Formats: sequence, structure tokens, C-alpha cells
Amino acid sequence: MGTAWNVYDANKMSSGAMYGKTLAELAAKDPRIVGVTADLAKSTNIGLLGEAFPDRLFNVGIAEQNLFGVAAGLAKVGFIPFASTFAIFACLRGGEQVRTDCAYQKLPVKVIATHGGVSFGAAGSTHHCIEDFAIMRAIPNMTVVIPADAYETASAIKACIDVPGPFYLRVGRGMEPLLHNSEDEYEFKIGKAMQLKDGNDVTIISCGVPTRDALIAGEMLDEQGVSAQVINMHTLKPIDEEAIIEAAVKTRRIVTVEEHNIIGGLGDAVASVLAQSGKRCILTKIGIPDEFGPIGKPEDLYAKYKLSSQGIMETVMELMGKEIEEDDWSDED
Repeated sequence: MGTAWNVYDANKMSSGAMYGKTLAELAAKDPRIVGVTADLAKSTNIGLLGEAFPDRLFNVGIAEQNLFGVAAGLAKVGFIPFASTFAIFACLRGGEQVRTDCAYQKLPVKVIATHGGVSFGAAGSTHHCIEDFAIMRAIPNMTVVIPADAYETASAIKACIDVPGPFYLRVGRGMEPLLHNSEDEYEFKIGKAMQLKDGNDVTIISCGVPTRDALIAGEMLDEQGVSAQVINMHTLKPIDEEAIIEAAVKTRRIVTVEEHNIIGGLGDAVASVLAQSGKRCILTKIGIPDEFGPIGKPEDLYAKYKLSSQGIMETVMELMGKEIEEDDWSDED
């Protein structure tokens, strides 16, 4: 078991395809929903909306800054625009327009970013997106969600309709293995983490595609005599502070897992909550170190950066091997 996926399973696994399908279904019920693309309708799967409603999908060409300006204009006149492009283009090339045109005006522009993290591995470092969590969570009024699989993506797309302001959702390239069996097996609520596995020795907090590997690692740790709690922190902003603090009190050891630079992402968000809570806890962050990643298959990059189930398990075991002075566990404060 692990990270590798098979191209023959792409259709049933793709979060992007689930996004396009769900959006088209929602658009059939809500005439306010429109789509905007920067010549990536097929790659981002927003083209499925265009196939169902050709007059409600607008292609602005290879012009990401214009993409978000047009989306903001549509929102100003009462539409709910979904703007789709690759994550690296959304947060960097079009970042100023996302911030000023959309977020500053609190407009309900839904930014659906695909090919996040290192999922576009073979395209090279220029197309890897390991900065978007840090950028988007720092923009006022922005909600940030990173679903773990296709079913969770569908739930997030449905939920974002009722979010009054701008919304950023990041998925991978496609073909990522499923975490859930259906939408019916879990309750999705923006800002509320999901506990995937209970445990008392350590808590693994993950978001996005690596969450499946985090759960597998938790099961592998059971075989090593380590009881691991696994939490799916699908919403990065607003983050579930209560779940983080409860984990700190319960297990005193937390490992965060994210397909993002370890600076400014999930790990730092969790660390901020812990620091302000006053609860004592040891924290280890798994993610991309402060470097540009090499060209390679996503599963190989996962292994390199210990985002695979094996890598997560090994990191947790290293953490469990650290001796902590008794005073560090004091609850006197």
C-alpha cells in the first residue's frame, strides 16, 4: 500500500473530473453559476460545465490575470463564478487580481486550482505549486480548502456555494487514489476537521492528497505498537483550532503532513494555534523543505520528501524515539 496510482483508474479517481461533474450538476439547479477559464477548460475539467451549458463558460485565453478580473466582474453583477486554472498560476501569476479584484471586495469568486503541490511533477519546478497555502491563507476574507480526494472535492464544491466571500480550493492533477468510499460515509463541514483514526500516542494532521498515506501510516504504526490518531484538516482557513488543541492535550505529539513548503502552510498554521493556546506539545512538520523540487513522478517526489506512508511512519517513529523531560508534560499552566 502507498502512494503510487494507476493511469487506468484515472476516471474514477480524479478529483478534477469530480469537480467538473459536480459543478455541472449544481449549475443545472442554480442559474447564477458560471465558469471562467484561461484556456485550460479540459485540463482543469471545468470544460464539463461548458459541455452542459455552453453559454455559461467563458474562455479569456492564456491570461490568468484577466481570468480573475472577469470573474470579479461577473460576481459584481450577481453571478457565482468558478475560475479554474493551475494552482501555480492562480496564486502567483494571478495573485494580485485574486487579492485586489476578488478578496478586497469580498466577492464570491470560487478559485478552483488544479495541479497543486508536486502533482505536475514531470513539468518541473516552475509548475510545482508549493506556495499557495501560505499565499491564500494570508489574503483577508479568503476561505482555503484542500480536499483529500474526489468525494471530498464534490462535498467542498457543494459547500462553497454558501460561502459569501472568495474561496480557494486546491486539488491535484488527477489519478490520485480515493480516501473515502462515498460522500455518505463522512460529514463534511468547512472549518471542521475529520478524525479518520483514533489514537493516544501521537496525532498525524494532514490535508490534501497525502491524507490517504497519513491514514495508511497510522495503520502501519499500530503494528509497531504506536497508537496514532489521524486527522484530516481539509480546511486550512478557518482552521479547526479546537481539534488541534484537543490533539495536543491528548497525545502531546503532533506530526503535520502537507504537499507544500513547510514554511507558511499547514504545519505553521497548526504551530500558531498551539503557541497561542499555551498547551505544551512537540511538533514535527512533513512537507517540502525550503527548496524547489526536482523533476519527477509525483510518487517519487512523495517518497523523496517523506510524504509517502512509509516516510510518514518513519518520521513518526523518529519523533516517538525522542526523550522529553517530565516537566515538559506538566499541566500546571
